[in-house]
Parts: sequence; structure tokens; C-alpha cells
Amino acid sequence: MQFRTARRWLFGGMTTALAVGVTITAGTQIQPAAQRTAPDGSPTLPLGAADLTETRTSRQIAPGVTHIAIERGQASAGEFWTVTVGLATSEAEAEALSEKVRAAGYEPRLDPTAGPDPRGPQDRPLGWAVRVGRYSDEAAADRARKAIAARGLSAAVQHTGADGHATNGPWSLDVLVVDPARFRGSLRSELASGVVPGRETTSSMARRTHALAAVNGGYFVVGGSHTTPGNWVAGTDGDPAGISVVGGTLLSESVGERPALVIPGDFARGASVRRLRTSSTVTVAGGATRTVTGLNRQPGLIVNCGGVGTITPFSHPAHDYTCGNVNELVALTAKFGSTAPQGPGYQVTLDATGRVTAVRGSRGGAVPASGTLLQGTGTEAQWLRTHVRTGARLTVRSTVSDADTGAAVPLTARTSVVNGGPLLLRDGATALDPVRDGWSPEDIKGADRAALYNDWYLRRNPRTAAGVTLDGRVVLLTADGRRPDRSAGLSITEAAEVLRSLGAVDALNLDGGGSTTMVVRGALQGRPSDAAGERPAADALVVVPRPAPVRPAS
Repeated sequence: MQFRTARRWLFGGMTTALAVGVTITAGTQIQPAAQRTAPDGSPTLPLGAADLTETRTSRQIAPGVTHIAIERGQASAGEFWTVTVGLATSEAEAEALSEKVRAAGYEPRLDPTAGPDPRGPQDRPLGWAVRVGRYSDEAAADRARKAIAARGLSAAVQHTGADGHATNGPWSLDVLVVDPARFRGSLRSELASGVVPGRETTSSMARRTHALAAVNGGYFVVGGSHTTPGNWVAGTDGDPAGISVVGGTLLSESVGERPALVIPGDFARGASVRRLRTSSTVTVAGGATRTVTGLNRQPGLIVNCGGVGTITPFSHPAHDYTCGNVNELVALTAKFGSTAPQGPGYQVTLDATGRVTAVRGSRGGAVPASGTLLQGTGTEAQWLRTHVRTGARLTVRSTVSDADTGAAVPLTARTSVVNGGPLLLRDGATALDPVRDGWSPEDIKGADRAALYNDWYLRRNPRTAAGVTLDGRVVLLTADGRRPDRSAGLSITEAAEVLRSLGAVDALNLDGGGSTTMVVRGALQGRPSDAAGERPAADALVVVPRPAPVRPAS
């Protein structure tokens, strides 16, 4: 290949040569900032230049519950709307994609990503966004996108202020602080509509529970239109895509050892951010035991991967990817809803005491209102046929443990657990490990994981996150994004730094993007990024006051 020019890319003080025949813009890595203060000594966020204007409006929602609205920065000069045709991770890819752009009649530009491949090397970017044009408004960029797409190229409209490089904003964030030393209510997880299938807006869940405030919770399946594994989210709409404990009941298994927010009981006392692992088994009276591979989901579809058993194509976490398993044993309870997934396999119905009341040579039908339905496929269907008879007694047991220490996590009637990831902070230090948590830009057939890592992790997006301070206060953060005139959003690294600046020592990212929502006293804070408005979610964290005591009639 003939390269016509050689340019250089600046990253963290190091330079890497990239020789391609297109225009390349420079980018700089954002370095974590130390605690910043305004001239009056008050803390400010580690976002943008240190001298940016920042305003904080604080109000007490209830004793021990504080809402803080933060506005910082302003639009940065030199940022613009553009059309992204693809992400190239090598010189050869960059040149090949650039030639396609030229053949379509456009002049390509290469913009470096805001960080490297987390697997290395660290002295070069993950890749380069191949782009066309500079537009002052989104509408003009979208017209260009349509014209480019009409010539057979994939195209997406993006704003360079969200790329993850240095910017001055603006940013719009909302923070809830729950102090267990003063709060006399509960911070808990709430399942949308009370069952796994289906979703509900955070505003609706807040109204239904009479919450003082609420934020959206963990990851979940959207749509459920896909019925096979692959580079998409497949399964039951509203199914939590990770561990979920509501009212002390484990409803969904963990994704590998991803982090979660654990709330042991009332007042948010003892809340923690921990890497968790779940384990479930079924034992037949007489000793035969089998691993239960899933809870309250469709057999064969493991969203975000990271499960147990004969999973394909791998068993480690992979965000927004659905792994498969033809040999599954899945336990369903009434929390899954009244109707079980249909398909080939074998099915066993247990009553509330664990006695087998029915067996069936296929999957489907009613889920018992009290009891458990076991669905087996492949080898696990054969195990059920061999070991289970009507009238036998089975014991289904599930445990939750700390993945780092192995210690059991006790579940009481007031315990809540909300899934998330990646882990942001541990013991006051940044603890980002995108490979372990499932955001690795690894090569997977049919999946552009490098683009996902760039768009989801390195670029700025709306974010929801949670942290715990050294003295046990819970900090819930939402950051608006995808609105350059109002809020740029946060990269994952920025989310970690913001939580640390707010006093958190342990923190994790929750579901974000169009899901990001905070409700305070019934009013939506910020502006959801979806064009349709607030996105229905699978669960929410609700701050609920303690009910007033019932006074006896005089």
C-alpha cells in the first residue's frame, strides 16, 4: 500500500506514527485531576479547565437525603457535528475505509480515539474514527449522513465534544446523597411492574412506591426481538442482565464477577459496592445434585455472557452480547410471571415445599404461583428425566458470595442488590478493569467490539452511577449527555473521577445512556437523551420514607 503522508498522534506525552493519505486531527488524553476547589474553597468537579464556572444548588429532600444539582462549563470552541463512517484499529483498516469514502465522493478525516486498547499497547490510540465533514448543527450533519448512507456506507451522526478528549463541557449533573446516620426510611431496589417481564419508567416506579427520589438501576434486556445468541441483547424484555435481589429474593444470576450495589437493610446502612458471584443448585432427595445455570430467564440466552456451564462462544462477561448454551437448567418462580418460555426440553413443577407435582416432556405452560418451575435443555433435560419423578422432593438453593473474599452475602427480607459495571472506584482509587468487566475490544466474529468500547466506554454518554463514602453515605449520580448545548455527558474515566470528587471511596457504573433518569419529589431531573423521552427500565433504586405510625382512634 502506498502512504502519501505521515502524521503523528499525541497520547499522554507519547507520540505514535500513523502513515495514511488522509487528514488526521490531534487528540490528548485526559489525566485524572486532583481535588479542585473554587476561589472560595468549595469543591468543584474535575471536569474541563480548572477555572470553569460551576454552580451547585443543594436542597434537603428529607432528613438525611440531599439533592444537589450541578452545572459546569460551557460549549467549547472548535467542536462540531460530524458523520462517522466507521472505526479503524490499524493503518490498513484506516486506509481501506478511507478509500471507500473517497470512492463515494467524500474526503475522509481520521480522528483518534480518546484512549488506547486496554489490553495494550498504551502508547497509541485504540483506533481512528473515519469521518466526513464539519457541521454547525445536527440537522445538517444528518442530511449528510443520509446522503452518505445512500451511497452504501454505514454512517452515524456524532458530536466531537463527546469523543472523550479535553473539553470545557458543558455538564449538567444531579446528585442524591443518602446519609444512614440521619435517614429513617429505606433505599431499595424496585422491580418494574413487580415481575421480571416488562419495563416501567423510573418516574412511574417512584410514584407507585411513594418515593422521595429515585434513579434508574441496572442493565436489562430491551425489546426481546432476538431469539438466538449473537451480537445483540436477546431474551425476555425487562429481564435484568446481571444479579438482582429484591426484597431479599435472588431474582437473577450474576454476570461473572461484575460489581453490584448491595443494600443490606433499612436506612441504607451498611451499603457497599462489591464484586459478587451467585451459585444455584437443585438436589434430589437421595443426593443427586445439579448446577442451576440460570434464574428467571429464557434457557439458552445469556445476556452479557459470564454465566456457568457449557456456554458458547465463551464464558467471560461481554457487554451487550448474548452468549448461548444448549445445555441449561433454569429455575423460574412467580417473579418471572405467569407463563413460562416454550420450547423443546423437559420441565418439572415443584410446589412450595419442593415436592414434584408434575413433569412434562417439553417446556412451557403456567408458572406456579408458589413454588418453582425447572426447565432443562440438552443434557440437563436428560438429567431431569433420569433423576426426577412425580412425588419426589427437590431442594433448590441459591447463594450470593463476595467474589474477592469468598464470604457469603446474607440475604434478608430487606436486602437489595442492583447489578452494574464497570467497577469505578475501590478504596478511594480508580479501579477500572474493562477486560474483566466485559468491555474488552476483543475480536468476536460478527461483533465490532472495538467500536462498542470506543462509543460506550471512551466517549461521553449519559451516565448513572453509585458510590459509598468512607462514613457510609450513599451517593447516586446522574449526568445528562448527548446534548452538546446542555451537557456533554461523561466518559467512564470521568464518571470515576466525579464520584471520587464527591467523596465516594467505592463506586460502580449503573445502566446509562437513554436509561439515565433521576426523579426527585415526583419531578424529573435533567433531560433523558432518548428522543421519545424517559426510557422504561427493569428496576430502579427508590428512596422511600418510613410509613407514618398508625395512631389508635381516640
